[in-house]
Amino acid sequence: MEGYKNYKQVEIETASGLRLVVMLYSGAIRFLNSAKEGINLKKLDLANNNIIKAQDIVSELMTSLNFDAGEVAHNLYSLYIYINRRLLEANIEKNTEIINEVIRLLNVLKEAWEQLLKGEKNFEESNKANRLNVAG
Repeated sequence: MEGYKNYKQVEIETASGLRLVVMLYSGAIRFLNSAKEGINLKKLDLANNNIIKAQDIVSELMTSLNFDAGEVAHNLYSLYIYINRRLLEANIEKNTEIINEVIRLLNVLKEAWEQLLKGEKNFEESNKANRLNVAG
């Protein structure tokens, strides 16, 4: 278990900014799926704890926004506020439908960031190939 924890810590510390955002979305989705399971099993403390963990991730995403980047950051901020409000409602009501709505939103966002990450990797590979061609 300690080895896995160390591996995850190194993965997080060496991840690019885009990769970190994707990891955060994945974590929030995983916590929300656990929350739904808790609700279905009537383990309301498990549901509560996992919804709060997802809210913490969304709050972290909110604080990491760069508003100098323009309208996209402001739109994401508004969406994150909406998501956190829905998660608060889901937690109060122990409502899996609201959780499903939030999971759908997070999946759409995650897929968009994954596309940006893919583009970043392609750009890095292209630059690496260009440097090799110049050096050769």
